[in-house]
Amino acid sequence: MTELSIIREKLDGIDKKIVDLYQERMELCKEVAEYKIANGKMVLDRERELQKLSSLKQLANNDFNEKGINELFEQIMSMSRKLQYQILAKEDHKLRLPFQPVETLFDSDIKVVFQGAEGAYSQIAMERFFGEEIDSFHVDTFRQAMCALEEGSADYAVLPIENSTAGIVSEIYDLLVEFENYIVGEQVVEIEHCLLGVEEAELEDIRVVYSHPQSLMQSASYLGTHQWQQISLLNNAFAARKVKEEGKKEQAAIASEKAGRLYGLKILERGVNQEENNCTRFIVVSSKKIFLEKADKISLCFEIPHKSGSLYHILSHFIYNNLNMSKIESRPIPERNFEYRFFIDFDGNLKDSAVRNALRGLREETTNLKILGNY
Repeated sequence: MTELSIIREKLDGIDKKIVDLYQERMELCKEVAEYKIANGKMVLDRERELQKLSSLKQLANNDFNEKGINELFEQIMSMSRKLQYQILAKEDHKLRLPFQPVETLFDSDIKVVFQGAEGAYSQIAMERFFGEEIDSFHVDTFRQAMCALEEGSADYAVLPIENSTAGIVSEIYDLLVEFENYIVGEQVVEIEHCLLGVEEAELEDIRVVYSHPQSLMQSASYLGTHQWQQISLLNNAFAARKVKEEGKKEQAAIASEKAGRLYGLKILERGVNQEENNCTRFIVVSSKKIFLEKADKISLCFEIPHKSGSLYHILSHFIYNNLNMSKIESRPIPERNFEYRFFIDFDGNLKDSAVRNALRGLREETTNLKILGNY
C-alpha cells in the first residue's frame, strides 16, 4: 500500500469511531429531552452550552484545533437541540400559535384601504385581489393605512413591499414590526410606467417630471436621456393628479396608464421603465391573526445575538426541517447601532409539523420572533 492509502485507512477507522460516538451521544440526548419534558425545562440552556464549549476548547493542543473543536461541538449541540424539539413534538407538546385557519378571507361586507390616490398601482393590485366592486378608500401614507387597520376603519390594507428592479419598500418592513397587523395575501402587478402630460403638451415641452422615488429609479435609463428636473412624491397617482390640477404643459408624471385615463392625461411615452419584466409585489394585510387553510408561504422576523455564526445556526432550522427559504432581508434596529433584524420568507403552512418544529427552535434561539403572516 502507498503511504497515502495507509493514512486514508487510518482516517476511515477514526471516522467510524466518530460516527459511533455521535450516535451514542444522540441516544443520551434523548434521555436529556425526556428529563426536560418531565421537569418543564426549556431545550436551550445557553449557559450550560457556553460552559461546555469553554471546557472542551481547553483540551485542544493549538489555536487552530481550538477553533475547530468549538465549531464542531456547536454543530453537535445544535443537532442535539433539534432532536429534542422533535421529541417534544412527538410527545404532543404542541407549539401554541395564535393564528386561526380560515376557508375564505373575505365576503362582500368588508372595507379595504390602499395608499395613494385613485389610479395608483396599489388600487390596481387591490382590484385584482378583491374585485373592482370592492368598498375601498385611500390614504396618503403607508402608516395611515396601517393605522386604519388598527383602529378598525378598514378590514384590509394593500401595500407594496417589493419591486423586481428597485428592491424592497423598507418602510413596509418596519411598519410590519411596529403594528400588530399580519400578511394574509399577496398580489403581483406588472408595471408599465407611462410618461403622462396634459392634452396640449408635447415631449419637447417637458421640463419637470413627478413620480414616486422608486418609479424614478426604475425609469432612470429613459430619464437619463433628457435634461428634466425630477421631483419625488409619495405616490405615482399623486404625481398624475398634480399634473392635471396644475395644468402646465411643461410638467409630466410617471404613472400607470390607468392613472392617465382617470385624470384625463395624455400618454407622451409608454413603457419608460427600463425593465420589460418589471413587477411589484403587494401584500394584503389584516389586523386579524388568520391564514387560509391552503396558504403555502410564511413570513417572519427575528433578532439574534450580534456575534459570529448566529445567523448560520438559525438558518439551520430551515435546512434540517427541509423547508425552502425563498427570501431573506435585514433592516437596522433603530435603538442599537449596527445591529439588524432579519426578515425571512419560506414555503409552508402553520399547520405543517415541519414548520412547527422549525418555529419551536426559532422561538427558543432568537429574540423578538414575530410571525408576520401565512398566505
